Amino acid sequence: MSTFDNPFDPNRRLSSYGCSCGQHASDAEHQAALQFQATPAESDEQRYEGVVASAVMRAVFPQDAARRAFLKSVGAATAVAAVSQFFPLKTATEVFAQGAPLEKKDLKVGFIPITCATPIIMAAPMGFYAKNGLNVEVIKTAGWAVIRDKTVNKEYDAAHMLSPMPLALTLGVGSNPVPYTMPAVENINGQAITLALKHKDKRNPKDWKGFKFAVPFDYSMHNYLLRYYLAEHGIDPDADVQIRSVPPPEMVANLRADNIDGFLGPDPMNQRAVYDNVGFIHILTKDIWEGHPCCAFAASKEFVTTMPGTYAALLKSIIDATAFAHKAENRKQIAEAIAPANYLNQPPIVLEQILTGTFADGLGNIVTQPNRVDFDPFPWQSFAIWIMTQMKRWGQIKGDVDYKAVAEQVYLATDTAKLMKEVGLTPPTTTTKSFSVMGKPFDPAKPEEYLGSFKIKKAS
Repeated sequence: MSTFDNPFDPNRRLSSYGCSCGQHASDAEHQAALQFQATPAESDEQRYEGVVASAVMRAVFPQDAARRAFLKSVGAATAVAAVSQFFPLKTATEVFAQGAPLEKKDLKVGFIPITCATPIIMAAPMGFYAKNGLNVEVIKTAGWAVIRDKTVNKEYDAAHMLSPMPLALTLGVGSNPVPYTMPAVENINGQAITLALKHKDKRNPKDWKGFKFAVPFDYSMHNYLLRYYLAEHGIDPDADVQIRSVPPPEMVANLRADNIDGFLGPDPMNQRAVYDNVGFIHILTKDIWEGHPCCAFAASKEFVTTMPGTYAALLKSIIDATAFAHKAENRKQIAEAIAPANYLNQPPIVLEQILTGTFADGLGNIVTQPNRVDFDPFPWQSFAIWIMTQMKRWGQIKGDVDYKAVAEQVYLATDTAKLMKEVGLTPPTTTTKSFSVMGKPFDPAKPEEYLGSFKIKKAS
């Protein structure tokens, strides 16, 4: 269920795979059977109330079955009343919507020119920052290490980051430790494994020994998902192939120059490789892990605590932009807004194919995958726990890890918890959920057991 869907509708699902009733393989099948559509929010107030309510319902009912049973038993109206008894939705919404005075109006936010950054980028040309009283300069940046360093050095007030980066920063992995927060996921899904055209006949990963792959950064979902995918096919990512970090804007050029055999990278690089006739899309990452997080809106803990009014306005802008990007009917307009050279510098048709989910795959097929990329800001702390198991699996972190404590420190489930504290209430603490990666279930309560189940790993 998206943060922007009605959380009191028993026919909407919490998870990002399957369907709400459990009888269909996808939402598309479910919708065809029920002919049902959720009513979209009609105003900012309704949207903010929906975001607050969604966060509360996710926390109280992290599993679909319990939430559906509750809603079907008592009805939506009674459910709203029951939830409101311990959490004043209206009050929290008003606090969130009104915000506090802005400590700083002129901000710099760095981004990498990829579609994962869509809400952060489009919030500038489409006026979402200005609506909340902010003058935000979004700055195109060369690579993830530069993003990290400029944010740590306070050249940027906040930044588009890969979802593992705030964890790595906080843990001091790859850099000096700096407390970081991730209040919002930028996008879910939206990546792919793309191979050079010369490998059209090597679709079986078992045939990839000796391949050279690129990923955007060592601390990225791309690195962990590629390693996971290879290992599940019996390929040791450290012994059987080479994996190197390549800035996303350079991936297609490296594929064309035969410096790499393929990459697991963000869009628009995958679609641009097809557009330039140098590569084909082997598999979308949604087919490895449906609903996985990728990029994020991140800020230092210092920024969040010393500029709460500015932080709230910035986060509201991102939520507004994300809600707009979530709607399929807005995707073509967004593609035009983010295509110019100062943003993604891509042909609008490339971005349209990605954002609408109807695209050429480089193998002569036109594929329709409406959720090739989606935008949902809820930062499940179980995402953080899974990421840390992979960091440990591949030797990036060693020794004991307090998975739960770090996840709670870095992945701020939403500003709902902060708002609840402001009105004198104790926020819900359940902000995790189970999910599956390539059919293998993950229980966030048992990270070490999950880590121990892998045959191919560096971890001792």
